[in-house]
Amino acid sequence: MALVAGIKHLRDGIEPQAVLGADMSTIGIIGTALFADSTIFPLNTAVFLETSDAIKRAALGSAGTLVDALAGISAQLANTGAARVVVVRVEHDADAATVISNIVGSEANRTGMWALLDAPEDLGYTPRLLIAPGYTSQTVQGLGDVTITAAGSDGTDGTFPLAFTSGTGSGAAGTFTVTGGAVTSVNLTARGEYSVAPTLDFSASANLTGENISVALDQVANAVCANMPTICERLNAMFLPEGPTNDRATAVKWLETLPRSGRILHPLRQDAKVDVDGSTVTKPLSPYVIAVYVSRDAGTDGVPTRSAANESLYGLVGVTPKIPFSFTDESTEGQSDIGISFGIVAKGEVGVNGAIADGGFVFWGTDTLSPASEWLFANVNRMRDYMEIMQVRALRYYLGRFNLTSQTVQAVLNTLQTDLIRLRADEYILDFRLGFEPDANTPDNLRLGFIDLQFKAEEPPVLRKITLRSRRHREALTTLANNIAIQVSTDIV
Repeated sequence: MALVAGIKHLRDGIEPQAVLGADMSTIGIIGTALFADSTIFPLNTAVFLETSDAIKRAALGSAGTLVDALAGISAQLANTGAARVVVVRVEHDADAATVISNIVGSEANRTGMWALLDAPEDLGYTPRLLIAPGYTSQTVQGLGDVTITAAGSDGTDGTFPLAFTSGTGSGAAGTFTVTGGAVTSVNLTARGEYSVAPTLDFSASANLTGENISVALDQVANAVCANMPTICERLNAMFLPEGPTNDRATAVKWLETLPRSGRILHPLRQDAKVDVDGSTVTKPLSPYVIAVYVSRDAGTDGVPTRSAANESLYGLVGVTPKIPFSFTDESTEGQSDIGISFGIVAKGEVGVNGAIADGGFVFWGTDTLSPASEWLFANVNRMRDYMEIMQVRALRYYLGRFNLTSQTVQAVLNTLQTDLIRLRADEYILDFRLGFEPDANTPDNLRLGFIDLQFKAEEPPVLRKITLRSRRHREALTTLANNIAIQVSTDIV
């Protein structure tokens, strides 16, 4: 029954809400573990553990890329504690192509890398630093450019399935179109895998003669690298791939196949050299580098504002190949690598001008593969993710709960502003602006309950180049002459 006479308090709750920071430092690893306990680590299932959890790590067994990756991450975090990790185990096979297929998995069945998408709901943790150690460098050759030297004549017009004969390999598919009796276009719908290019067969167009059309082989992107940006977009995550390590030319060619995405961190082209029972062996480098981000985030209370560049890597006895680098010599190979967005590890050298450090192994990498220059730096992309996730968590409270009034809009703006002020005060962002522009909010949209707010912020760029202009200072000689005259008192009167 409603109060008829008296005083009643109602708490309408249209106030700024507390803004909770997003966890950007959970690592996601997809790989193999040959002797894992399948009850604890079932195939194609996201499983959470901390790197300090000896029981779960033991349950992974003693061999596989997951085992090696956790060891590398732990070595890097010796002074900062454990890392939170989500692992997805796929079936091992001696054939790398089979493992890559297992990693790529199926979106429909949520197998392979797609199992990472289940982690937020099933585990309460969202992996946002992703690696697939050991299985991102492999590429294959597939069909590339088609060259029409002679289009032929007298063919039956239409679009027909393209056939492939001879050659070494399989998997290609396509169609060709004949207009006016001649081949006018060839469309490859699948490029397959080939070591020797096949011959194109146009016999599906009856009576076509005189055609001379060939196809060349070209490098096909690694399937893990090609598909991982989709996972990253859904998780607001970043992916660190490893390329071929045998020579730079091969690595550059591999780099050219990667998607141009701000979700891909400074690709690597080196392996880690680590000591195992007194022997030096090579292992994937990505776990050591990805752990730097966890360490850097820990130093800023989880805010992902810092880059991973110029940080020492622990647990390494070397890297291969060695990449020469100097801060003062632009002709070094390392400078060229950084210029095309590779990440590198260089050895410090005592007494060498321009060396990356006096000793140890130091990582340098700042870039993503974004085609847009404003999203070039990894820390800028991660900070923008952090702010946007934070805003979603704060603003979802208002949706459906309050009517669209000026008081509600002000509460929303105040909520957004509260944490941005803190980020600016801590210099995690340089500045920001929030606003409600009437022209962007039509009566029709307002009537539907839609509002359009403006938000802009500027994340600090990485300091990666300092120019010192060195000049003589003639005025100092005048000062010297005056000082000498005063001190020796030899003026002639």
